[in-house]
Amino acid sequence: MKKIMKVSFLVIVILLLYLPILILAFYSFTDSTNIGAVHSFSLKNYQTLFTSPELTGMIAGTVLLALGSSIIATILGTLGAIGAFYSKKLPQSIIGTLNQVPVINADVVTGFSICILLIVVFGVDKSTYIPLVIGHVVLSAPFVYLSVVPKLKQMDSSLYEAAMDLGASPFKALIKVVIPQILPGIISGFALAVTLSLDDYFIASYTKPATFDTISTYVVNATKGSQTDIKTALWALSTIIFAVVILVVIGMNISGNKKNEEKKNV
Repeated sequence: MKKIMKVSFLVIVILLLYLPILILAFYSFTDSTNIGAVHSFSLKNYQTLFTSPELTGMIAGTVLLALGSSIIATILGTLGAIGAFYSKKLPQSIIGTLNQVPVINADVVTGFSICILLIVVFGVDKSTYIPLVIGHVVLSAPFVYLSVVPKLKQMDSSLYEAAMDLGASPFKALIKVVIPQILPGIISGFALAVTLSLDDYFIASYTKPATFDTISTYVVNATKGSQTDIKTALWALSTIIFAVVILVVIGMNISGNKKNEEKKNV
């Protein structure tokens, strides 16, 4: 009886998580304008998605923003984690605590604060994209930090000092010894940063230029409009994003399993 209840609970959770997405994916391959009625199957939503300059420009801008801000966030988060790891206990504790604040803090508070600080106090021109990029870096960097720190703790802390004792410069020891040891954490942090940037709405809505839209802000505005073909094309976009995420997760799991098997064989 307990086993049946556990399996039933797991099935219910999986259905709640994935059934709405699968339904949306199904309707993206139809010519329906509303969920509930299927007239015929069609690829018009995908055709609209890839032929509409408005949609392709929005997607390209969102991806560039996500990649650019994630690279900066990964560099800052990794350096912060390494610096905290090799610091004394008090600075390490302070850095760790300060890093947790942006993670716990609501995105709407972070976005509004960045807007006030950069645009109102420092007078940064909102049309320069600087507030938007900084906002996404602030959002993502703490998560990179949290991804790298566990890998640093798993590493032998004396390797860095040993490399310098053998004649390596601090920078060379960092590149040749430390970075390869924590590379999986850096990659995980970068992937998480990209996901957070793609998913963000509140920070982008406060800091973005008036002529620019990310996927999240565009979807919210599109649902308020009357362009049915754009709304249904977003079903196709959601399906593609979901498929890409599934493929990335599967690839990372396969790669991780292969590395674990190689370590066992060694």
